[in-house]
Amino acid sequence: MNKPENNAAENKPSLNFLEQIIENDIKTGKHQGRVLTRFPPEPNGYLHIGHAKSICLNFGLAQKYNGKTNLRFDDTNPTKESTEYVDAIMEDVKWLGFQWEEPVWYASDYFEQLYEYAVYLIKKGKAFVCDMSAEDMSKGRGTPQIPGVESPWRNRTVEENLDLLDRMRKGEFQNGDRVLRAKIDMASPNMHMRDPVMYRIMHAHHHRTGDEWCIYPTYDWAHGQSDFIEKITHSICTLEFEVHRPLYEWFLDNLDITGERPRQYEFARLNLSYTVMSKRKLLQLVEEKYVNGWDDPRMPTVSGLRRRGFTPASIRTFADRVGVAKRENIIDVALLEYCIREDLNKKAPRTMTVLNPVKLVIDNYPEGQSEELPALINPEDPESGNRTVPFSRELYIEREDFMENPSKKFFRLAPGQEVRLKYAYVIHCNSVVKDENGEITEIHCTYFPDTKSGMETTRKVKGTLHWVSIPHAVEVDVRLYDRLFTVSEPEAVEEGQDFKDFINPDSLKVVTGWCEPSIKSAVAGQAFQFERLGYFNTDKDSTEEKLVFNRTVTLRDSWAKIEKNQNK
Repeated sequence: MNKPENNAAENKPSLNFLEQIIENDIKTGKHQGRVLTRFPPEPNGYLHIGHAKSICLNFGLAQKYNGKTNLRFDDTNPTKESTEYVDAIMEDVKWLGFQWEEPVWYASDYFEQLYEYAVYLIKKGKAFVCDMSAEDMSKGRGTPQIPGVESPWRNRTVEENLDLLDRMRKGEFQNGDRVLRAKIDMASPNMHMRDPVMYRIMHAHHHRTGDEWCIYPTYDWAHGQSDFIEKITHSICTLEFEVHRPLYEWFLDNLDITGERPRQYEFARLNLSYTVMSKRKLLQLVEEKYVNGWDDPRMPTVSGLRRRGFTPASIRTFADRVGVAKRENIIDVALLEYCIREDLNKKAPRTMTVLNPVKLVIDNYPEGQSEELPALINPEDPESGNRTVPFSRELYIEREDFMENPSKKFFRLAPGQEVRLKYAYVIHCNSVVKDENGEITEIHCTYFPDTKSGMETTRKVKGTLHWVSIPHAVEVDVRLYDRLFTVSEPEAVEEGQDFKDFINPDSLKVVTGWCEPSIKSAVAGQAFQFERLGYFNTDKDSTEEKLVFNRTVTLRDSWAKIEKNQNK
């Protein structure tokens, strides 16, 4: 039988719906084959993992199709925005490995043009100044089933509307006195089309324009026009903006603008288990001191993930594995943890650290003697070479690696049992010493000199333990981070509950660790695998006197194991 021919097309990864749209646009010559996307964050907080997915998507699509991406700040609400957030967002985008098309863009760059567009709509009879209060406007909007009530000021003359808008701009009115609204359809089944607000009065200092303006455009008014001005080809946003698209298109239609128009496309936002993704809720966690700032390693912010030890590559891989969908779903945070394990397994140097020590004394090893033993820096990287680990008579091992009355399946150290000390020797447990409370303070063992790692030996053992030589140990602070919430969907709480009720009280534990001396060269941001314990990142709080490490992730999904046991 002849072997089937290799069909390259069959092995080609399938395109997501956005890639299909772009490839069809290029094929048909739309936008002259150009691809220009944009990432338009509001500078009112730090970016989180959901934004990271959007960044990877927008920049990734542009890269794939030889296009470009604009970074444009939607700075239309000066009461909540600051240059701190602008700087942090730019740092995050660069850290993720992307570069925007220069310069950095801002919606505030277009304030004058947007104002002129608003004047045009007034002259066309498509916008009016409304004196209703925010509360009365909300009541007058109706419901999706009940038409709204038209504003008493909807039919003001063009001249009166132009005069009032000009006076609004000059600062003659107080906050909330008046707004500019589009004149569309108060009976539309789409609530966003019921005479939406275009401008509101806000006497607030803007981080870029200062006090030049006291009226500011809404997102819906600024969004589509900014895309048009920048000649964006594909305006990609999350699914909650799907109902805004008719308004996006209505503004472009009624401005009678000429030239290529952008088109908005929506994809499902990222929802991650054991996490909140609302900026408002994240701000609550920061302001109410549930976490230690936006870059707290328990936060899903890009800065928090970076400080915890996540790498740009792991986040890009995660975004790629999640894919692009049209339906909302919740992604298990275990996938994100898997991606960082896979990345750090290949890159992170190994070191031995003991976090819950008990003293182990090798009775037949000469007092005052020590030796340097070779150990691999990273077994997954043949080019990484070796490090040396000091070995001596007195060691620390993990307390949980010893059991005085072991079960049959306990293959670590116990009276009368033998284990291998990693990179070193096989030892036999002889006895223990206890304090007045019955707590084990010392374990006494015998070692076998002919079982040194690398030597051939007939002595077989089932367990291997990590350890640290006490005379050479380096004391460090270790922050054991876990998931911030105890439930998988903290935002889906029942009536009367608060998402903060489900904060995990054990999301952070700080312990003293004892490391092998190779750790002394660690610098802030450097990742390590603490052998048998997990991946850890050197925190920026480290000093010359004391290193501080954050646990990035365990070697395995211990949380899933805990949940499984709880559900038995």
